Amino acid sequence: MQQKEIKLDIEGMTCASCVKAVEKSISKLKGVSFVSVNLMDEKAVVKFDPAVVKVTDMEKNVKKAGYSATLISDDDYDRDEIKRKKIVRDFRNRFIFSSVFAVPLLFLSMAHTFGFSFPSVISPNASPLNFALIEILLVVPIIIFGRNFYIKGVPLLFKGEPNMDTLVGLGTGAAIIYSLFSTIEIILGHSQYISGLYLDTAGVIIALISLGKYFENLSKSRTSTAIKKLMNLKPKTAILKVGNGQKEIPVEEVRVGDILIVKAGMTAPVDGLVLEGVASIDQSMLTGEPIPVDVSKGKYISAGSVNLNGTIEIEAKKVGKDTVISKIIKLIRDAQSSKAPIARLADIVSGYFVPIVIGIAALTFIVWFLLGLGFVFALTMSIAVLVIACPCALGLATPTAIMVGSGKAAENGVLFKSGESLELLRKIKVFVFDKTGTITYGKPKVVEVVPINYDKDEFFKIAASMAAKSSHPLDKAIFNAYKSDLLDVKDFQAIAGKGLTGTVNGKIVRMGNAKFIGYEHELPIKDGETSVFVEYGGKVIGFVGISDEINSTAVKTIQNLKKMGMKVYMLTGDNAKTAQIIAKQVGIDDFFAEILPDQKAQIIEQLKANNVKVAMIGDGINDSIALAKANIGIAVSSGTDIAMETADLVLMKNNLGDIIKAIELSNATIKNVKENLFWAFFYNIIGIPIAAGVLYLPFGISLNPMIAALAMAFSSVTVVTNALRLKGIKLKGDVGI
Repeated sequence: MQQKEIKLDIEGMTCASCVKAVEKSISKLKGVSFVSVNLMDEKAVVKFDPAVVKVTDMEKNVKKAGYSATLISDDDYDRDEIKRKKIVRDFRNRFIFSSVFAVPLLFLSMAHTFGFSFPSVISPNASPLNFALIEILLVVPIIIFGRNFYIKGVPLLFKGEPNMDTLVGLGTGAAIIYSLFSTIEIILGHSQYISGLYLDTAGVIIALISLGKYFENLSKSRTSTAIKKLMNLKPKTAILKVGNGQKEIPVEEVRVGDILIVKAGMTAPVDGLVLEGVASIDQSMLTGEPIPVDVSKGKYISAGSVNLNGTIEIEAKKVGKDTVISKIIKLIRDAQSSKAPIARLADIVSGYFVPIVIGIAALTFIVWFLLGLGFVFALTMSIAVLVIACPCALGLATPTAIMVGSGKAAENGVLFKSGESLELLRKIKVFVFDKTGTITYGKPKVVEVVPINYDKDEFFKIAASMAAKSSHPLDKAIFNAYKSDLLDVKDFQAIAGKGLTGTVNGKIVRMGNAKFIGYEHELPIKDGETSVFVEYGGKVIGFVGISDEINSTAVKTIQNLKKMGMKVYMLTGDNAKTAQIIAKQVGIDDFFAEILPDQKAQIIEQLKANNVKVAMIGDGINDSIALAKANIGIAVSSGTDIAMETADLVLMKNNLGDIIKAIELSNATIKNVKENLFWAFFYNIIGIPIAAGVLYLPFGISLNPMIAALAMAFSSVTVVTNALRLKGIKLKGDVGI
């Protein structure tokens, strides 16, 4: 079965019950294998078989459920920002326009409580019909502004998928219908029904909910600052070199192979190779590394890098969605759109929550009515229950924290691929490090040049001249370390697995390990060092010591993991002696040496026995099988070659200390989620019984529906505001300091 993954933009969701309804409407289609809907960013991620089901079928089903779905592309980044601003503006306008009518409506109904009197023509006592008609005139515009509660929310009750709008629609609708009934009674001459007008309750509730939604969406817009900052780095135009001149073009028109000019103060529009010029480049927004790097001919720069000084010409290598910055933005968006396992609790509860609330509201009405406290009192209590029990906060509890947490991680150079990986990292007990390219930099470096009864400079020149002809990493290290005039090499030959041969100045040169050269004398070779011997004219004239430099952050990171009670292992395909030396240098007690990539995966499986959670840290290329097998795969990256496909977590810098930061963020984010869930449940557990009147008989305390609306509106704001606290946490990246 061919699987395809798409994203749908969902409109009309207001709470966790909406999420459940949308997921249900899509998942019941044959051919759909996975659906995840996120209330926070209003997206649905769907995996399906395109041969069985079409996107239009999904859109139709979502529409039947009372919402709308639109297919979006991964690089349609501006859409969300435009949509969010529109939603914030709409709710602000709804609140303002509703308040224009709600304030005089509230004053009109409450004035007598504060000793105000009205002219007899509109007095509730002298002219009750006029008074009722004025309230109706004032509430009609408010109902129009809040019409979605009635035209969308109430019908969902009959479809078996009630949501927050249903609760508000039922509560305010009941108040409006009873008020209209009272008005008819007044028209019929029963002026005592003036006390049965609850239009002010309905009008003020709608206004307050609009205010709450305005603040909620305003807070939501602050959760994706990482994406906004990255988006701001993407220039709209590029300077294209045309012959001896230049031309400014939209960045969308840049093609691979184009020559672009990046001047001082400008941002690189695409990923490219420097052809001319020298400049200092600020890559901090991409890698989190604050120190600028110098670039010149042959260096690679990424889109979003800021040129601090100088002018350079670059050849476009990756454009559009293929650039590193676009991939990073997509990675962050995917993480923020995904669900953490802890979110399932809210999903399960929301499926039963709204129907239970409606049942409690109905029971509340029946109980108080049967107790003889009257129809109006019973209605008021049931309205309060319906209004206070909004499950918005419940639906926002997890995605807000995941969104802010993953954004905070990105700002620190740590990219989580999903909410699941963000949650799971805190449960990891075993960390397994690949050696080459992770614990070490994976770049052989000359550490010593030792001539044997020969001039040092002449010896190194001969070695570098031979090495210049080879592509082997050890030979490259020798060539790069010399950087001077080379000798002419003739009859050059590279013998696989052994070494090099050639002729320099008429003498035969052989270059390789001691076995290839036939050198049997003992030399003071350092531990962990690889020696390349040079024989010239039949005589060994010296050796070059080469070592793979240890990542400067490895020792401290491994110490910190141990302090946290973690078990640490090292995997390598290198020989046991070298592995033992490297492991000892970085403080690792247990290691596996001389193993192949598939054997690494087998070891990961063994370590996962008894449900132990294991993380694998590697370069994301030759460790891909092991990365995939681990509970969490962590790819170490320079920021320009990100192993996004296999790993669950990407470190944008070669700083292993960022693993500690990632663990800190995982702990802080899930703690924040639990706090949010607590507050979401707390509001309802405390609010619903009070609204139902449990305190009325013993203490005479009841909850006015308008106060209930205010509490409900700000429950969501509380949750989002609490999640935003994650933006302010200080990540040490160290333990016990």
